[in-house]
Amino acid sequence: MHELAVTESILSIAKRHAEQAKARRVTDIYIVMGNLSSIIDDSVQFYWDIISDGSICSGATLHFQRIPAQAVCLDCDHQYSLQERLSPCPACGSAKIKIVNGEEFYLDSIEIER
Repeated sequence: MHELAVTESILSIAKRHAEQAKARRVTDIYIVMGNLSSIIDDSVQFYWDIISDGSICSGATLHFQRIPAQAVCLDCDHQYSLQERLSPCPACGSAKIKIVNGEEFYLDSIEIER
């Protein structure tokens, strides 16, 4: 259900920037999401179709870019791809890891018509 609040934020940001740019309408929105993000693309799209209706963003296409999860081991300094949040280091087995990529979530850019 938190996708609704996230989608409302995306709509608010897109509308604000489109109005500042004196756009007639927003055509495309590019969103970056890490693979460890708990946000579900289909849910965002579902809410987007409902809440953007009748606004300057109505009909805009959402584009989702997924960022692979990466971690670094704090014991042996090995950097590796993470499939799950709690995966131990494959080099030494340590559970002391730091996630360096994969938790991102942001609106990267919007395209408009003037």
